Amino acid sequence: QLQLVESGGGLVQPGGSLRLSCAASGFTLDYYAIGWFRQAPGKEREGVSCITRSGGRTNYADSVKGRFTISRAQNTVYLQMNSLKPEDTAVYYCAAWSVVFELCALTPRQFGSWGQGTQVTVSS
Repeated sequence: QLQLVESGGGLVQPGGSLRLSCAASGFTLDYYAIGWFRQAPGKEREGVSCITRSGGRTNYADSVKGRFTISRAQNTVYLQMNSLKPEDTAVYYCAAWSVVFELCALTPRQFGSWGQGTQVTVSS
């Protein structure tokens, strides 16, 4: 079973940066679209960004466009987060979608494998 492990979360001041990583254990991610999602206390899980199998296409939530960048290399998917705001505070999850075509999505239902999450806190 595909297992995903997120890392890179932490406490950062507003305007700061973090880079999250999503690594797979024992499996190649080559056949999966990967999404990053987040969930703040009392809120629903929301899609942040996604990347297709080849890395050729990406998508971002409007709230993070221009600030976050998703990429993938050597069986790891990264989420570079710049200009962080307090409203970015949440637990961030990566998820994998086994898909044949060059697709990705910001809705959770397509993704069958999830990591445990990493906390991101943006506060002064």
